[in-house]
Amino acid sequence: MTKVYYDNSVTKDALQGKKIAIIGYGSQGHAHAQNLKNNGYDVVIGLHHGRSFKKAKEDGFDVYTASEATQQANVVMILLPDEIQGDVYKNEIESHLEKGNALAFAHGFNIHFSVIEPPVDVDVFLVAP
Repeated sequence: MTKVYYDNSVTKDALQGKKIAIIGYGSQGHAHAQNLKNNGYDVVIGLHHGRSFKKAKEDGFDVYTASEATQQANVVMILLPDEIQGDVYKNEIESHLEKGNALAFAHGFNIHFSVIEPPVDVDVFLVAP
C-alpha cells in the first residue's frame, strides 16, 4: 500500500542531520540540489566527470562519482534521464544502499515499470509537482 504525504503532513526537520546525494546535475538535479542547499541541508552531488561535474563544483558542491556519493548518503535522489537511471542504479547505487536509507525520484517511470527495484528495507519517495 502506498502512503501519500502532502506539504502539510511533512516536517522540514525530517532531513536535518542527513546527507543527501543528488545523482545528476541537469535541470532537475541542479534545482533540487540548490533548493536543499539553500535551505540548510547537507548535499553532495554524484556525477561522471564532464560539464555538469565542473558546474556543480563551481556552484560550491562537493562532487563525487554516483557510487562515492551514495556511500556517504542517507538519502539518494536519482535525477538522471529515465533511460540511464536503471544502469546507473544497478552499477553504482544499488550495492551501496543500506537498511534505513531512502531513495528518491522526481519521476516514477523506473519504479512503476520495475526497472529499478529497491530493497525492502530502503524507503522510496517521489518529489514531483
